[in-house]
Amino acid sequence: MIVIDASPAVHRKAGLGRYAEELISALVAQAETGKTNHEIGLFYHDALRAAPSRLIQSLNCFATTQTPYPWRLRALISHWLNLAQDELFSRAQTNTRAPLPAPRLFHATEHLLPRFKGLKTVFTLHDLIFKVFPEYHLPRNRVFLTLAMPSFLRRADAIICVSEHTKRDAVRIYRLPESKLRVIYEGISPRFRRMLDSSALRATQARYALPDRFILAVGTIEPRKNLTTLFKAFRALLEEDDSLAQELIVVGKAGWLHAPTFRAIHDLGLTGRVRLLSGVEDEDLVKLYSLATVFAFPSLYEGFGLPPLEAMACGAPVVASNAASLPEVCGQAALLLPPLDVQAWTQALRRILTDHDLRRDLQARGPAQAGRFSWSRAAEETRRIYDELLR
Repeated sequence: MIVIDASPAVHRKAGLGRYAEELISALVAQAETGKTNHEIGLFYHDALRAAPSRLIQSLNCFATTQTPYPWRLRALISHWLNLAQDELFSRAQTNTRAPLPAPRLFHATEHLLPRFKGLKTVFTLHDLIFKVFPEYHLPRNRVFLTLAMPSFLRRADAIICVSEHTKRDAVRIYRLPESKLRVIYEGISPRFRRMLDSSALRATQARYALPDRFILAVGTIEPRKNLTTLFKAFRALLEEDDSLAQELIVVGKAGWLHAPTFRAIHDLGLTGRVRLLSGVEDEDLVKLYSLATVFAFPSLYEGFGLPPLEAMACGAPVVASNAASLPEVCGQAALLLPPLDVQAWTQALRRILTDHDLRRDLQARGPAQAGRFSWSRAAEETRRIYDELLR
């Protein structure tokens, strides 16, 4: 049995949660079509507060009641003292009465790898933000990752990097051998495609009280997302011509250190023109992407960066930061800008909002670029790593 850590999906951890859920779904689909004979099992911690999806509930699961911080501390100590945690699965709760097969491989998906001695291990490295922008992490998270990440990366049998940029960071910061690192891009779910049902779009527009012309941003609200730059550019647009875009809609839940972003809305005089939406389900998110006049993503650092790719798949013209992995993801299908250049962002937004030919060009390029990334491909390449380690 191959056991995948589904904890980020179970606990709804934004990008990490989507990665785990989509990868598990694609691997299960491949198993059902006979492409692999590996049985897929799942693991998650903090079982008492878990909210597994139907997909996760349908699979064989191991679970521990340990809450996040004791669980993280246990993993760290196991590496420091070289203590095997292989017995974890024999002691864990399961969702079946029949005994489950002993795991042969564990895939860590959320930057936490217990110390196993009898199992092969795969570690997905999403990013190294805590090293590149330590000021944008909570102190306890930064301390934990600083202490633990070297051991996790050294002990993993294979490391999946979600972009070439993440791989370069791993080699530069930790001097990891490139032979141990594999770049496997994330994917786009087929549900992200342009919505053409005008009645459904009108209903969504009415439900969220959306204006006819709006700028959309999607992502957890935290300093790394650099929304303040977007707010400043939006204010400059309003001062020029407040009919270009009536509102800036931000979809995402509040993350850590979010207070300065919220305060910036007030300080810039944008109360009532910048609106924050949380808890938007994917079905509605597809419609918001389809309705948006322009999608903006000014992030300072992304290990991969799914939102601009989702927006492209739905036919939204995209303007994004040229930082970190985003040029890899967006390719030639978006306007790419220095993340902190307010004037450049103002000009780029104005261009897209006023140049219909540019808008149509970006709308045509976007779905083709998004089509280069799929979860089925990610699952296939991940399965090959499993096969190599277990051969």
